[in-house]
Amino acid sequence: MSTNTSLKPVARVPLLSRLEPQQFVLYLGFAAIFLFFAVTLADDGFLTTRNLSNIVLQTAPATVMAIGLVFVLSAGEIDLSFGSIVAVSALAAAVVMQEHSLFLGVLAGLGAGLAIGWLNGMLVAYLGLPSFLVTLATMGLFAGLARSMTNLRSIPVVDDAFTGFFGSGSLFGIPSLILWTLGAVIVGHIIYRQTRFGAHVVATGDNARAAQVSGIKVPRLRLTVLMLSGLCAGLAGLLYAGRLQAAKYTLGESDLMTVIAAVIVGGTALNGGKGTVVGALVGSLLMGMLNNGLILMGLSVSDQMIVRGLIILVAVAISLRDTTR
Repeated sequence: MSTNTSLKPVARVPLLSRLEPQQFVLYLGFAAIFLFFAVTLADDGFLTTRNLSNIVLQTAPATVMAIGLVFVLSAGEIDLSFGSIVAVSALAAAVVMQEHSLFLGVLAGLGAGLAIGWLNGMLVAYLGLPSFLVTLATMGLFAGLARSMTNLRSIPVVDDAFTGFFGSGSLFGIPSLILWTLGAVIVGHIIYRQTRFGAHVVATGDNARAAQVSGIKVPRLRLTVLMLSGLCAGLAGLLYAGRLQAAKYTLGESDLMTVIAAVIVGGTALNGGKGTVVGALVGSLLMGMLNNGLILMGLSVSDQMIVRGLIILVAVAISLRDTTR
């Protein structure tokens, strides 16, 4: 008996055609903005090792928050409260360390982030409230709590072990903030791309009803991603407190727009079902580089906000256009 073993040739898809529009925009935009600042600010120290290192160090907390937000947006939800969580977590850690050990202070900071994330998640997952409204409310609630915790006073963090581990220290010459950033990105990327949980997050964001029918426990997943966002914001609060050697109610106050911009520019879809942790890292570095360059150019805070807003508009337009094809 003869059999025909010939196979039809598999059509090869060119590499460039597999790349999504946002990937082109992100990496080409990053290169273009870097070159622009490198040329125009060559005499202002933009290309110095110290300045480039400062960009990475200053964006570390925002990058950690962006990783948590990637999971939330990919699941089809939103978290607006992470900036307030940063302040509460940093203050909780600082206050506890004044009377107790470093270990209990770290637990207090991370625990505060997890607790607020749990509250957000319970209201969204099991009461069916919209995450936008829930986290908008808790954003104001915990911003007020941060102000009242210390009567608007800054709490110094004098524990050298804490500030070294979460801020000014280094390991083999690599600053601890960079190590925290790399660690968070690696763990977040593996969970998002290589685990069943990550696949369930994407499936839920793509079609929550179909995910529920296929056996995914959607309410529990929504609770988990919001708790993860709270944990990342809590860690960011510790990084802020370690770098600045103090905790204040204003920590994280201006991070909402920056982090959302970093995640969207990085390629995470606003309406769920698609995200990238590595893209969030590049987006965060892009926003940090942009802020740094605009400051060196002498632009005012209002002008910087206008530029960030325009970038968000472009990123959202590309995201929505890509998902409606």
